[in-house]
Amino acid sequence: MPHITPGQAYGFFTDTSVCIGCKACEVACKQWNQLEGNEPSFLDGFDNTGRLDAENWRHVQFHDNVPDESLTSGNGKAWLMMSDVCKHCKQASCMEVCPTNAIIRTEFDSVFIQPDVCNGCRNCIAACPYDVIGTSHTSGIAQKCTLCYDRLQNDMTPACAKACPTESIRFGPVSELRQTAAKRLETLHAQGVTAARLYGHDEKVYGGLNAFFLLMDRPEKYGLPDERNAVLPSRNNVGGYLTAAVTAVLGVLGGLIALRRRKEKVEAENG
Repeated sequence: MPHITPGQAYGFFTDTSVCIGCKACEVACKQWNQLEGNEPSFLDGFDNTGRLDAENWRHVQFHDNVPDESLTSGNGKAWLMMSDVCKHCKQASCMEVCPTNAIIRTEFDSVFIQPDVCNGCRNCIAACPYDVIGTSHTSGIAQKCTLCYDRLQNDMTPACAKACPTESIRFGPVSELRQTAAKRLETLHAQGVTAARLYGHDEKVYGGLNAFFLLMDRPEKYGLPDERNAVLPSRNNVGGYLTAAVTAVLGVLGGLIALRRRKEKVEAENG
């Protein structure tokens, strides 16, 4: 790919239709970022990672989408698999609540936690709608996908995208990835895969995601909020601020009116 240029928005387009669940992205991420990982455990199905956290910045989801009844050739359903990651939201709630400004937007438009500024307050963990941030048990600071910030600074593709054997994870300028995603969706629909849809490619989901997805079913199947719910709380929106301001003014006026009436009542009683 062309040189990685500061000043452009870069990200991931994850095409779940070609994910084979190999976990190469998880391994590459841990190796490059020197993540210890968690103690091995047996979970549901083939998922031994469980979730995104401080030691798992990539998590391959497995969802058994196959009905129990037998199926004939041609009308079956496949497992749903998706390599999940931080979405690097345009409207990043983690950035809004960080009291030390440890969370910044880099020159590549990615959301990055500065380890030397983070105080470990965990506000970002509570604010993240995708539950991607965790606290390191060794350093006590918040950690998540950095979009391989150090690799980008050295004109290198993020480790997970480099390792993906099916190109399910594609890296590049977000504007170009959106075009690629639109063409892929059109191809799938032409093949009769009507359930395929894009998620986070436009402004409907937290102002747009720099790491967006092509899904093979509804977002809820992958544990993602749908478009109706994928918005910042009203207190963070302009309309929310206006509503709060109006409410506050009305409250003050109500208090003044009540105080005046009480004063008039006292004066009348003292006649």
